[in-house]
Amino acid sequence: MEQDVSDLRALRKNKLKELQAKGLNPYAKYKYLRTHNTAQVRKEFANAGQERTAQDISIAGRIMGMRLHGKAGFADLQDREGRVQVHFKLDELGKDNFELFRSLDKGDIVGVRGPVFRTKMGEITVAVKEFEILSKALEPFPDSFHGLQDVQTRYRKRYLDMVMNPDVRERFVKRSRMVAFMRDWLNERGYLEVETPVLQPLYGGALARPFKTHHNYLDMDLYLRIAPELYHKRCIVGDLEKVYEVGHNFRNEDIDAQHYPEYTSLELYEAYADYNDIMDLTESLIYDATMYIVGGDKVPYGDKVLDFAKPWPRITMHDAIEKYAGIDISCLRTVDEAKDAAIQHGVRDVEECDELGKIVAEIFDQKTQPHLVNPTFIIDHPLEVSPLAKRKRGNPALVERFELFINGWEFANAFSELNDPVEQEQRFRDQERYKGEGDEEAHPIDMDYVNALEYGLPPTGGLGIGIDRLAMILTNAQSIKEVILFPHMKPEVA
Repeated sequence: MEQDVSDLRALRKNKLKELQAKGLNPYAKYKYLRTHNTAQVRKEFANAGQERTAQDISIAGRIMGMRLHGKAGFADLQDREGRVQVHFKLDELGKDNFELFRSLDKGDIVGVRGPVFRTKMGEITVAVKEFEILSKALEPFPDSFHGLQDVQTRYRKRYLDMVMNPDVRERFVKRSRMVAFMRDWLNERGYLEVETPVLQPLYGGALARPFKTHHNYLDMDLYLRIAPELYHKRCIVGDLEKVYEVGHNFRNEDIDAQHYPEYTSLELYEAYADYNDIMDLTESLIYDATMYIVGGDKVPYGDKVLDFAKPWPRITMHDAIEKYAGIDISCLRTVDEAKDAAIQHGVRDVEECDELGKIVAEIFDQKTQPHLVNPTFIIDHPLEVSPLAKRKRGNPALVERFELFINGWEFANAFSELNDPVEQEQRFRDQERYKGEGDEEAHPIDMDYVNALEYGLPPTGGLGIGIDRLAMILTNAQSIKEVILFPHMKPEVA
């Protein structure tokens, strides 16, 4: 097989040399003026008949199939919008140009000009009166029948994946439109898009393990951000009041179908709002984005249909645990009681937990979260696992926090933000103790952020949404790598 590929590559390179020997450089063009893309051709000439139009059009794209019929032939021309058939004839192009066109390889990029007509088979077609070779593809393309199926090759050569698999190309178009829609949605509601540091002197805003680097000029260690949260709340201190950012976060963690170390989030903060306001916003934003991309509130995903119809349930973490795990958390008064109950129900990795809230969170993650298939808000989390959230009114052991779950995955995380600098410093010091006990994901002490709070952070609601997972659900992708253009891969073994 390797020899076959090498032979095909050699044939293509020989064709390039032959073109150059004739004075034709397929890479010489700087631009090509198109009057239509393929979608515009199909729409504008939907009523075309077998008579050629008086109007000539210009289109460009890749040759993706060639069917020769003696002194004539058909080819499929592909651009981002799809494919259109083109027809070339010896008596119209002349011998030299006819032979040149029929010698084109799959993947070659050409521009063609000519009128439009409909074939006897009913296919809208452009008659080639003139053409130009705009780029020669030297690598052989997969055949049309088998296509490009190998997952490793698809991810390593995403550009080829998008050429060969229109559904993949369309998935990334939908992802882009989804993000643009969410930006427009927030802009219309008075939010200001901001850009905050990706390289940070202290990582923070979440509980996660960071990537570390070193800045030579400043001679200081820096971290790729795990979340933009603390800088966004500095923006609120600075009276920007309503801010958001779409950007990459980095967490030095495992890769699986739903987790990836470099991912995209939408994070926003609004002054004078609490987590109830942000819950309303989250439901409306994601619902509207779903309607825009999917066209309805019933979303096919794998072998399920997810129901996005509003309103979405809002359940306390304690009630959700009792409903799905059969454990009444309110009856557990001590760490030992909670640990025993967790172990009896098959919860793993709680033997070393020394805080009630952490055990409760572990019970939820393992025994409750998988049951949350349709969009569901889980509210009121333990204080110990929420160092940046404000205590719940009437129950200081909990915080005003919610997470949104769909298909058993977390999609959003939000708080009524803690704005008391004294309490925030103490929460950071508690996290530092966890770090000293071996918790690599504990939050570091950020005294610069505490100092910002001392200038006054108004009551604020904040939110983070995982863009990649939302794109997965709305495009029916089964792995997060399917919605990331160029995922990291282990090096290929030579």
